[in-house]
Amino acid sequence: MSIQVNFELTDIDLEHFRSMMQTAIERSSHLSNEEIINKARELVDQMEGTNVPEFVRTRMMSLSALIDAVQDDEWQMPEDEKKEIMLSLAYFGEPEDIVPDNVPVLGYIDDAIMIELVLQDLSLDLKAYREFCGFRATEEARRGEHAKVNRESWLASTRAQIRSSMRRNRSSSKGSRFFSRIM
Repeated sequence: MSIQVNFELTDIDLEHFRSMMQTAIERSSHLSNEEIINKARELVDQMEGTNVPEFVRTRMMSLSALIDAVQDDEWQMPEDEKKEIMLSLAYFGEPEDIVPDNVPVLGYIDDAIMIELVLQDLSLDLKAYREFCGFRATEEARRGEHAKVNRESWLASTRAQIRSSMRRNRSSSKGSRFFSRIM
């Protein structure tokens, strides 16, 4: 039997998360992209090794996909987009958060909330990356052993099309982004 628990974050709550993100960005300003990625990946690995609620697990998988997007050479993420994701990932290397991670069941809830807030800002980026990965996997399966022949040319046009669509969607999006004042 499962139970659904809903809660609402007020403007004051959200401001607290913005403040936490700002602090994390400031504390990580001396770290390289590789160090930030490694710390975020460590959090994902820690979460995978524990019994976390499904709410946390699904957000952890999305965080992992954001990390993959930044590291995927074939995705060729533009520097401005990469910087925005790196700033978002900075939080997840922070050892100090609201609920200590070693508290059973609840330890990663604050991390999952922050992932959700980051995903709201970066949902179009993540959707575009997943679309690209789906295309790449389909083409690799279709082309079989010939997938490596002219690989960049068959990836380039679709990558450009997906990015263009993402930018159009972002510019037509009516809602403001949660972390827009920070990043």
